[in-house]
Amino acid sequence: MKLTEIINNANDTLFSIEILPPLKGKDINSLYAGIDPLMEFKPAFIDVTYHREEFILRKRKDGGFDKVYTRKRPGTVAICAALMNRYKVQAVPHLICGGFSKEETENALIDLNFLGIQNVLVLRGDSVKNEANFVPEPDGNKDSLELLNQVEAMNNGKYLDHELENATPTNFCIGVSGYPEKHFEAPNMNSDLKWLKQKVDAGADYIVTQMFFDNSKFFQFVDRCKAMGINVPIIPGLKPMASKKQLVALPKIFHIDLPDDLVNAVEACKDDKAVKQVGIEWAIQQSKELKAAGVPVLHYYTMGLSEATKAIASQVF
Repeated sequence: MKLTEIINNANDTLFSIEILPPLKGKDINSLYAGIDPLMEFKPAFIDVTYHREEFILRKRKDGGFDKVYTRKRPGTVAICAALMNRYKVQAVPHLICGGFSKEETENALIDLNFLGIQNVLVLRGDSVKNEANFVPEPDGNKDSLELLNQVEAMNNGKYLDHELENATPTNFCIGVSGYPEKHFEAPNMNSDLKWLKQKVDAGADYIVTQMFFDNSKFFQFVDRCKAMGINVPIIPGLKPMASKKQLVALPKIFHIDLPDDLVNAVEACKDDKAVKQVGIEWAIQQSKELKAAGVPVLHYYTMGLSEATKAIASQVF
């Protein structure tokens, strides 16, 4: 079932989670261990994120260099199938531009369609660590709008091989990302919202936001989206604070601000166990306020760890 249909049929705010596939060589049971404790809250869907593979350049004896991959999380399509089989829940794979040609993307979409997966989240993805700017693959999509256009074309029966006759249309519900505090590459919030509006006009069916810790910024974001004519469901993404290191790491990696009250509370903690409790309590209050405001879904970035999310959900759902 499409996410938009699930949302439209719901009588209350839904619960959903995002998980990270195991690294190559790891067992899928480690993934299940982080999902099983959360199934009592009946997630409407489970996002399966994808992080671009990492590599180093290793010098050869002849002076040249070989690209050696050091971290890879394969199996996203298979994991989606496994989740749907095990939990009877909608799995939503992330599609990214980085590392994939358009043909590879098309083949992945065909596999997903054959499996009966109807929802995808399209993203540009991050740059390679040693690249200052995002560089697409040869014959790859250069940004999320171009990737979205490819998915939408397939929904209309248009594949890369234009000579295909009577090609079967796919039927994907397409999600995109939104940034309550602006994407770090956008010059300002207005330009970022214009870019988001382009994606909605091109066929995006719903929006999932970057994590945030100040609900007022989410509400302002929603208001500005509506003023710009963006009327698709907007799903807030939440992640509880878990360690003191995240006071530096989260703003650096995700380009977000942390509220003074949260920072002061974390700094006053004696250890990370206390920080984790502060993070849970902060996320509970965030969740209750967002739910009271009628958001369609509360989406938690669990990354395979269930303890904090379970503590939050038990107080909210």
